Amino acid sequence: MLPPKQAEEAAIPATDIATFSNETAQGGDKEQGGETASVFSMKSLLWHGGSAWDAWFSCASNQVAQVLLTLPYSFSQLGMLSGVILQMFYGFLGSWTAYLISVLYIEYRARKEKENVSFKNHVIQWFEVLDGLLGPYWKAAGLAFNCTFLLFGSVIQLIACASNIYYINDRLDKRTWTYIFGACCATTVFIPSFHNYRMWSFLGLGMTTYTAWYLTIAAAVHGQVEGVTHSGPTQLVLYFTGATNILYTFGGHAVTIMHAMWKPHKFKYIYLLATVYVLTLTLPSAAATYWAFGDQLLTHSNAFSLLPKSRWRDAAVILMLIHQFITFGFACTPLYFVWEKAIGMHDAKSICLRALARLPVVIPIWFLAIVFPFFGPINSAVGALLVSFTVYIIPALAHMLTYRTPSARQNAAEKPPFFLPSWTGMYVVNALVVGWVLVVGFGLGGWASVTNFVRQVDTFGLFAKCYQCPSPRPPPALPPQQRRRL
Repeated sequence: MLPPKQAEEAAIPATDIATFSNETAQGGDKEQGGETASVFSMKSLLWHGGSAWDAWFSCASNQVAQVLLTLPYSFSQLGMLSGVILQMFYGFLGSWTAYLISVLYIEYRARKEKENVSFKNHVIQWFEVLDGLLGPYWKAAGLAFNCTFLLFGSVIQLIACASNIYYINDRLDKRTWTYIFGACCATTVFIPSFHNYRMWSFLGLGMTTYTAWYLTIAAAVHGQVEGVTHSGPTQLVLYFTGATNILYTFGGHAVTIMHAMWKPHKFKYIYLLATVYVLTLTLPSAAATYWAFGDQLLTHSNAFSLLPKSRWRDAAVILMLIHQFITFGFACTPLYFVWEKAIGMHDAKSICLRALARLPVVIPIWFLAIVFPFFGPINSAVGALLVSFTVYIIPALAHMLTYRTPSARQNAAEKPPFFLPSWTGMYVVNALVVGWVLVVGFGLGGWASVTNFVRQVDTFGLFAKCYQCPSPRPPPALPPQQRRRL
């Protein structure tokens, strides 16, 4: 077997379009044959990313996205104490399973490179890791859950775009805005790979940082509304709906981001650091907004809807719109890869040809966003039914089964971490993760989120024209003299 570090730091250009020299792929400034490769250019600065910083920006910006606006809604369902505790709990639980995913990726890559398999023009995805380590049934399960999760993750971004822009321009209803932003987000078919999100990841994190602190400061300046109440939690349905929305918040790991790194073995540390930074955004913004508006948030799943209109709010809305476009691309890119591989277009060198082949992926996303425009409740449903398996249960089970034999543990490319050096301890933690998420996340969370989702369908109907929009004002009453004339 190749030494683990050699296997991990091998060059990994993501596509034929994003090609690198071996020096670039292994760190960007290595010398070979006495010569230093010059890789600095405007194109590489803005377009070709694969460093640890790129991955950190990708993970951090991809985690928060539009869910930042629904966390105050979750706090109103959970109450302040549960909201804070569950954010921290699921943040670190998500970091643990991200670590497991990175270990399994490195194991798969090391085994394949021992067989002289090259990944020069191939992007490794999660279902391929499961296939290589555990067989075709695990591949099918991983592919089904992952693709469905990413599909609805993209749907949520379109819904969020329409919901946000409405608070700047309400002359068009949210459904019409969904049509418009569906066309805009379809342009992500031209972005070849995660390597090419360097500039967008950097900007995206700046946008969500601004929005989070805008929510915090604006809520504090606004102060508590008259007669504010903080009665949550009041119902089990609402409590577990809010909990699964937080579970969804920290469920954004992606093998494709890891594969786009020059040194993927660093991913496990990067995801934890990204989560810590995200908590500095989500905790203050959700707590401050819930403190200011309390139970009003139960019927306002988008935090923008309660804050007064101002230039600061409009700036936050616009920045979030741009960021949701970026996050749409993050969620769709793995789907594009799966579709390309299915139709034999993954190795095509023409960007335009690949973009044309990717368009059928966007159409069902566009359609589902119009059918289920339920901003907030859909996050909880996706978290309970899809994220629970994709991000938490399957990685923990896969790690347990991959290293179930003594020989697999002895030859593991990645040994247990220093803070849990025993394989037995790894098994205990993984078993606890599976049990907790299966019972609380999928079981109770699934029951609550589906119940809440059905309530939204019954109240607003499918293809709702303007979900949670203010009721139109009645026309002003005529003076008594004019009524007598009529």
